[in-house]
Amino acid sequence: MRYLPLSDGDRKEMLETIGVSSIDDLYCDVPADVLLDSHVQTLPTVRGELEVERAISAMAKKNTGCNSAPSFLGAGLYHHHVPATVDYMIQRGEFLTSYTPYQPEVSQGTLQYLFEFQTQVAMLTGMDVANASMYDGATGCAEAVLMANRVTKRNKAILSGGLHPHYRDVTRTHAHFNDFEVVSAEPDVDNVEDLIDLIDDATSCVVVQTPSFFGHLNDYTKLSEACHAKKALLVVVFTEVLSLGALKTPGEMGADIVVGEGQSVGNALNFGGPTVGLFAVRQKYLRQMPGRVCGETVDADGRRGWVLTLSTREQHIRREKATSNICTNSGLCALAFNIHMTLLGEEGLTKLSALNHARACQVADKLDTLDGVEVLNETFFNEFTVRLSKSATEVIDQLAERGVLGGVPVRRLYQDRPELDNLLLVAVTETTTDEDIDALMAGLTEVLS
Repeated sequence: MRYLPLSDGDRKEMLETIGVSSIDDLYCDVPADVLLDSHVQTLPTVRGELEVERAISAMAKKNTGCNSAPSFLGAGLYHHHVPATVDYMIQRGEFLTSYTPYQPEVSQGTLQYLFEFQTQVAMLTGMDVANASMYDGATGCAEAVLMANRVTKRNKAILSGGLHPHYRDVTRTHAHFNDFEVVSAEPDVDNVEDLIDLIDDATSCVVVQTPSFFGHLNDYTKLSEACHAKKALLVVVFTEVLSLGALKTPGEMGADIVVGEGQSVGNALNFGGPTVGLFAVRQKYLRQMPGRVCGETVDADGRRGWVLTLSTREQHIRREKATSNICTNSGLCALAFNIHMTLLGEEGLTKLSALNHARACQVADKLDTLDGVEVLNETFFNEFTVRLSKSATEVIDQLAERGVLGGVPVRRLYQDRPELDNLLLVAVTETTTDEDIDALMAGLTEVLS
């Protein structure tokens, strides 16, 4: 690594200190069959900037992006229109290069937008207080379970079969290293699960999702009452934040913790990231909430200002005592969320959510008329599950050859579940055109015939 000022002696001393004999030993947890045994030969070792740009551009053209083809991809990240104003604002130097606002006297702009962001998230979720963002929805879900364990002093979490598989797996990973129990329900394809009977005196929380991974909508008021009767917490998860502009809020359902993904507002897909986690809680649990909280105050002259109201130094120093060791809060993505939500306003958000749902209904109704396609959902927002007469993976590959990104095969996220092989997740947003729908219908008619 010629850009690091370390000698061979420095490296040897560092390896001896941590108890390994070579750099390769640091990758012992990575399966051998996925480790490269030589340098990547995609690019020549020596080329000028212009040649490198041309080579990388040629490689990039091999990708089919959501902006270049009819796209019905979803399953946790969604293709929405991001106004040009958002990118313009976040690329201003004072936002793009700002760092953690420890000194409020020079960070008022950053603190103000984070305060506004928190207010927006609290209003969207129907909760008392929100933090200044999390890394993403999946890690936020695991953090919610850890928080519930601290609040209840219990160590068993029940995960709904409608929870996104990535969120489930991240939570399981945290459980492995933090020594708590996870009970995962079976994939809830038909929206029939009843989690109340699973709650016992050892349960710290029940984690549910609406819209669920399979697109179903649920009111968890009764489940909330059952959790509280057993002194457990209800954690409500979402992956499509725009659904909160049309549905009953988790707060109205009695949720104690609400966590989800905010990518749909202000943040493009960017081939999978970065994204921004949203996290909101009841007021009484504020001090157990991970992350930071910005607050409003007045200065010595009575002028309105903003400060970091809650930020545990243990997060940065005594990590074993921290409420969270994921220090990244995706601040720039939170700013993008804040700007886009401000542009929309309450009326704009409601209209955008209604448009998403209407478009999804239009596609679902058309798909249900095709031979070999069965829409499984009675309720959904802008994403639903269909059962095909063939393997969904094979169908999607054939649609891609025809220039259509037809959705996400459920089996891709449930590789150990062959019985789900014919299920396909179809997401529809305001970016979906009539021509996109026609292309999907024509492609499926041809592929399934």
